[in-house]
Amino acid sequence: MASNLLRLTLPPPSTLHFRSGKLVNTNYSKRIVPRLRRSRIRRHCSKPSFLVSNSIDITTQSLESTIESAKSVASDDDKPVLLDVSGMMCGGCVARVKSVLMSDDRVASAVVNMLTETAAVRLRPEVESTEDTAESLAKRLTESGFEAKRRVSGMGVAENVKKWKEMVSKKEELLVKSRNRVAFAWTLVALCCGSHTSHILHSVGIHIAHGGVWDLLHNNYVKGGLAVGALLGPGRELLFDGIKAFGKRSPNMNSLVGLGSMAAFAISLISLVNPELEWDASFFEEPVMLLGFVLLGRSLEERAKLKASSDMNELLSLISTQSRLVITSSDNNTAADSVLSSDSICIDVPVDEIRVGDSLLVLPGETFPVDGNVLAGRSVVDESMLTGESLPVYKEEGCSVSAGTINWDGPLRIEASSTGSNSTISKIVQMVEDAQGNAAPVQRLADAIAGPFVYTIMSLSAVTFAFWYYIGSNIFPDVLLNDIAGPDGDPLALSLKLAVDVLVVSCPCALGLATPTAILIGTSLGAKRGYLIRGGDVLERLASIDCVALDKTGTLTEGRPIVSGVGSLIYEEQEVLKLAAAVEKTATHPIAKAIVNEAEALNLETPETRGQLTEPGFGTLAEIDGRLVAVGALEWVANRFNKKNDSSDVVKLESYLDHKLSSSSLTSRYSKTVVYVGREGEGIIGAIAISDCLRKDAEFTVARLQEKGIKTVLLSGDREGAVATVAKNVGIESESTNYSLSPDKKFEFISNLQSSGHRVAMVGDGINDAPSLAQADVGIALKIEAQENAASNAASVILVRNKLSHVVDALSLAQATMSKVYQNLAWAIAYNVISIPIAAGVLLPQYDFAMTPSLSGGLMALSSIFVVSNSLLLQLHKSETSANS
Repeated sequence: MASNLLRLTLPPPSTLHFRSGKLVNTNYSKRIVPRLRRSRIRRHCSKPSFLVSNSIDITTQSLESTIESAKSVASDDDKPVLLDVSGMMCGGCVARVKSVLMSDDRVASAVVNMLTETAAVRLRPEVESTEDTAESLAKRLTESGFEAKRRVSGMGVAENVKKWKEMVSKKEELLVKSRNRVAFAWTLVALCCGSHTSHILHSVGIHIAHGGVWDLLHNNYVKGGLAVGALLGPGRELLFDGIKAFGKRSPNMNSLVGLGSMAAFAISLISLVNPELEWDASFFEEPVMLLGFVLLGRSLEERAKLKASSDMNELLSLISTQSRLVITSSDNNTAADSVLSSDSICIDVPVDEIRVGDSLLVLPGETFPVDGNVLAGRSVVDESMLTGESLPVYKEEGCSVSAGTINWDGPLRIEASSTGSNSTISKIVQMVEDAQGNAAPVQRLADAIAGPFVYTIMSLSAVTFAFWYYIGSNIFPDVLLNDIAGPDGDPLALSLKLAVDVLVVSCPCALGLATPTAILIGTSLGAKRGYLIRGGDVLERLASIDCVALDKTGTLTEGRPIVSGVGSLIYEEQEVLKLAAAVEKTATHPIAKAIVNEAEALNLETPETRGQLTEPGFGTLAEIDGRLVAVGALEWVANRFNKKNDSSDVVKLESYLDHKLSSSSLTSRYSKTVVYVGREGEGIIGAIAISDCLRKDAEFTVARLQEKGIKTVLLSGDREGAVATVAKNVGIESESTNYSLSPDKKFEFISNLQSSGHRVAMVGDGINDAPSLAQADVGIALKIEAQENAASNAASVILVRNKLSHVVDALSLAQATMSKVYQNLAWAIAYNVISIPIAAGVLLPQYDFAMTPSLSGGLMALSSIFVVSNSLLLQLHKSETSANS
């Protein structure tokens, strides 16, 4: 019997109840800690240590409580405010929105995404009213020319889907309007440039363009009218938006194009109506052609952006907003295999109104609206969106189904196990949406350039005009012979056109689109393939990983262990199994489940337990019939009790189990683990051998990582023999194999790798891996049976389909995405660095080459199109493991 005093410091439910009536003093103080991050979890990973004896003093804080506390804070204090922001046209707009937000003292940080039209704002801790602050920030943005509104947190499924569909519909409508404007603009371009056609025909000896319409098109007043039509017709929205942006002191790309177009038109108009000035600077066709090229580029860019969202739209198409609720009389005696009874009533209701336990009917061809369990019916279900397997899965009573999967064959009645907003597919969509709001650190470079970009270009344009009008045309008189100076070599025409060139050739859009488009496509493509990446910052870190640490149980192995043998020193083997199953009944570790499942399979009646305590990475402790029983690792179990066993007893148990395993049919692909059972007053009384099959893709994954030059290490809390066997089978060298590691030792090992200069990714699946996942540069969690756990909450990447080979795919996708980001940024910066000096006339004196405003506008449009199109090539990225599958 446990005597004297037992003191515990545990999270609820932590009270130990003893029939003997001894004093139990349970002290619990729930700590609110920041979200699980490596810099903040280090002090919570010290090794738990306590001793069960006649005078027991237990002072340990469960790791699980730390994680739960972290989760609770992550959902409150650390959750950013989301704003829907419209009207952003280029990188300058993004920088302006961020500047407006950061100028507020209540804002700690902000991330702005032009593609998804969102801004994620983290407020300072002292801010009390989140809602009022969000509304205030939205109002400030609206006043600055960017219409904004707060996105209500916890939106239902229907609202989320509606929001995305409205955004897509809005983009499609804009695309149609854009095409109409382009058609109108290029009609005007054709008319305005008709005179040039006659010159071209004359130059090739065709003399048919005389009189009538052709003479009319040569008239400068007609050209001026066409220019007015272009400015007030297809170019009206662009011009007004640019002027409005000037008024709000946040000029954008439209401001530059509008300023260039209006400058060319104004000079041409003054020259036309005041011939006595002898400017001879009538070039009305320039603003017409400029607008034509810009609008064409915008139309192609919008089309590319819409295509960039296609993967996200495909995910959204899996979400059902309606469900069929089944109401059955409580005294109904319908056969269990009947899908519907005669008095059942079916009601179509929104998914947001479904509650856990509701009965739903899903017909063939329909998508499951929520996660649930089959109550009646038989069918096959397409689960490819979750598992990646093309073959349908047979479902009958008792089987689980997931939201977003498709019922193929027969009607099924299911019991809802989640609400619509908490279903698997809804969480995937939410995570992808959040990820696209997290900018990669490399984006800071683009933001730093895009912020002052527009004002810099306007200044350079003014300098260009002043130089060529007052200095350049005098120093280099031959430049006036170029066509850009007009037939009479007018310095004003030359200076103005070069100044307009500088305005319109510059492209902040390319800078603004360089990172977001690649991140949008990369994260959406990853989600579609079954690996959720929590943002651009994670992608950037993942792409630079040079060391991958792997857990054993549930990571390299299937995570579905079975009991392969039981050994006992005193009692019957079934008695040892009964005690172990009773202790492990509430534990969630795969080994605990294996012991419980074996006891249930043998129909063993497990005794009642009280005061269970689980220490991740060590074992589980509980009271049975007034005595404490421990199940877990050898050293941990042995140290729970004062009575110590002879080493020969342990050797006997191990020899017996080894003999039993060697005579079984289990192959070398099985990992063999031994857990020990001890009881107060007796010490170790038995041991249980657990076998777990290696994953089919474990060896391939390790080999592929090593081929990429990535160091692989194995971290496990299991005994040396079991870990060494697994390491040998998958190809990990013995010096990279680490065994008998507690959670804090794994944490320390990861820290040491980082201190030595490695960028580390940790792959795990359980609560004991959570500290290491949080400490690693990138934590990768395997999502077992679509369940959320501490590992998935601490991880930066979640492998939804529970395939280890997806580690390779996620790394490959991250590297491909960041490659596109760097290509886009290099192009955007190089384009502006090269094109702006050429537009300013740097090649004019030496090579007699100068751009026209219309050519500059065309190049500017092509620059943005290149960035978006280059990002779209990511959709051609192939999975490295598809061939292996």
